[in-house]
Amino acid sequence: MKLGMLYFDTTSILVTSVFLLCVPDCLGQDYPFMNPSLPWDTRVKDLINRLSLDEMVLQMARGGVLKNGPAPAIPHLGVKPYSWNTECLRGDVQAPGWATSYPQALGLAASFSSELIGRVANATATEVRGKHNYFMSIGNYDDHTGLSCFSPVINIMRHPLWGRNQETYGEDPYLSGVLAAAFVKGLQGDHPRYVKANAGCKHFDVHGGPENVPVSRFSFDAKVEERDWRMTFLPQFQACIEAGTYSVMCSYNRVNGVPACANQKLLTDILRKEWGFEGYVVSDEGAIEFIMMEHNYTSSFLETAIVSVNSGCNLELSANLADNVFMKIKDAVTNGNITMETVKERLYPLFYTRMRLGEFDPPDMNPYSALDLSSVQSQEHRDLAVEAAVKSFVLLKNLKDTLPLDFRSIKGKKFGVIGPFANDPKGLFGDYEPHPDPRYIVTPRDGIAELPVQVSFAAGCGDAKCETYFPDEIKELVQSVDITIVCLGTGVTVESEGLDRKNLSLPGFQSTLLSDAVAAAAGRPVILLLFNAGPLDISWAKESDDVHAILECFFPAQAAGTAITKVLIGTEEANPAGRLPATWPADLEQVPAMENYTMQGRTYRYYGSHVPLYPFGYGLSYTTFLYSNLEVNPSLLYLCDTLLLSVTVKNTGRRMGDEVVQVYMSWLTASVPVPRWQLVGVQRVTIPVGSSVKVSIKVLPRQRAVWSDNWILEPGEFSLYAGGQQPYQITSVPSNVLQANFLVVGATRPLNTCSRSN
Repeated sequence: MKLGMLYFDTTSILVTSVFLLCVPDCLGQDYPFMNPSLPWDTRVKDLINRLSLDEMVLQMARGGVLKNGPAPAIPHLGVKPYSWNTECLRGDVQAPGWATSYPQALGLAASFSSELIGRVANATATEVRGKHNYFMSIGNYDDHTGLSCFSPVINIMRHPLWGRNQETYGEDPYLSGVLAAAFVKGLQGDHPRYVKANAGCKHFDVHGGPENVPVSRFSFDAKVEERDWRMTFLPQFQACIEAGTYSVMCSYNRVNGVPACANQKLLTDILRKEWGFEGYVVSDEGAIEFIMMEHNYTSSFLETAIVSVNSGCNLELSANLADNVFMKIKDAVTNGNITMETVKERLYPLFYTRMRLGEFDPPDMNPYSALDLSSVQSQEHRDLAVEAAVKSFVLLKNLKDTLPLDFRSIKGKKFGVIGPFANDPKGLFGDYEPHPDPRYIVTPRDGIAELPVQVSFAAGCGDAKCETYFPDEIKELVQSVDITIVCLGTGVTVESEGLDRKNLSLPGFQSTLLSDAVAAAAGRPVILLLFNAGPLDISWAKESDDVHAILECFFPAQAAGTAITKVLIGTEEANPAGRLPATWPADLEQVPAMENYTMQGRTYRYYGSHVPLYPFGYGLSYTTFLYSNLEVNPSLLYLCDTLLLSVTVKNTGRRMGDEVVQVYMSWLTASVPVPRWQLVGVQRVTIPVGSSVKVSIKVLPRQRAVWSDNWILEPGEFSLYAGGQQPYQITSVPSNVLQANFLVVGATRPLNTCSRSN
């Protein structure tokens, strides 16, 4: 869901809705729901039982914006309005005022660091909470002033052309789940009583394109086999639930014919009964209306309200309707189609969430109430934005150790910084971007200009689409410089929400710009920087000896130029260690059609015999690593046992660096179709030159489970691979991959017969 931006400054904020409310004390009332000494359950039920049906309906029907939000005040109880619509993907998105802008989610995923994502999420929550406290102090309940985030996005990046790939954590369900859990815990904080800001994992489920090519996301029916659903599209959401998210957003699409926001199997049977979710389900913007208007699944708003509420939806996020679908809940109750008990059940997690956010407790009990605008864009947060960008970059090519550039040798040299992303601040952010103060935005040109070098700039294109190209300015500039930095990519005018790409090519004349630059450089260093999410066909650049280095930057946001410059010169903490969170196919013939939801031939797990341009998990470093002493304990285990793995990694190069240790498992004797191998453990570690670290990873029984009408554990032989990459890759990094086998014994049994921790 995305709306137009609203800009406010914090000294003269536009207040559209100010509610002067009488708190219970001034009414001579002391309601139990206001008593912090009582149990949460008692307080929530007390509040709900004091509401009329009309009031209940409004609380469930006002999850959106404009005419559809905020959830209104309940003056006779002293309950204030509340805006449910907040976006926190990688910073406080769209809220009034500035916010620190961290790298786009796919770039954060490339760090392969749950620790980093947890810190980014926590810093985001700090700014969201600080701004929220300010908004509440002046009575502003407008859109994006609340504490309930529609983040993270954990759909699987299953097709390279999907417009929303950039918002995801990549193509692997295990990695997406690990990173989602870190985000949820970081955003919500670790206070035993209060939540800093609450997470909302989306889009549930089987949602990963198309946006608009060849059909609209609003009416699309994702037809998925049960095994693919269970083994690919659900695991990361289960990890999100287990991490404690308060919310899940149901998606636009149908799943096997049933709209997600009216899907009882999805929202009740799986989410609540199987996984034990006790939070609230909010619709994507307009998704409830689209059940009737796009899917033609129902014939009236009343019928739509009945099916969506009874299936498990708690809160409607409408685009801009006052008389929206959930306003028909009262009629449904009157007619006996929805029970009062169901209405109260759906309302319960909404008020429980608000209570855990601290709304009904004295402010001095909640330490998060002390956060204010001084936390927004703090030095600490701006430094974190630089660190996150550095850790997100993936070094795809480094011919003859072109990078890092020697700082002493480049002094006084002439640098050409060219291309549509060289000096375009807007192009560096991607979709769902927080808006920082412009003085904190550093473009590649700005960052390189901080070095003791002479910098020349030419965009070469009118914009990212590069439909208009000026070759002479590119050729003339490149011929006059010693080192050329070429900045190419996509941006939100090429790939974003509602906009799928049509091919893997660099947009417009960008490929021509690159080839012209290479020819003009005549053998002098050419370094290609890429700003994109979906994979690009850069096969020519990969193979050309005249493109000396390629650095994938994704959408690094405000710190782009600072982080790029650090990596180019290799400051001590800026040795690239990002790894691709998705496979880059060599061509579209390697990828099934977007509307085909089979996993066969998709992602590294099911890729088949094709050789990709770049594999999942790939990324070079300025140093080298050696793996040794792979130990698996026990090597023979029973079905419900946990396997312990350890491996030693040594930095054998000349620079300190981070290594992303990747552990993959393959089933050798499975009775049902399974991935060729599956990531089961990952750890990013910093290793000084000449030093070794021992990395230990647990492989749980659930990671060996396969789907056959239910989750089962089977006996048999398995292989484990430990290294800095997948095994058996044509495009590979210099480090080795170790293999060990283990045997599982016992009779096949359901996974749920093992202890829950497994």
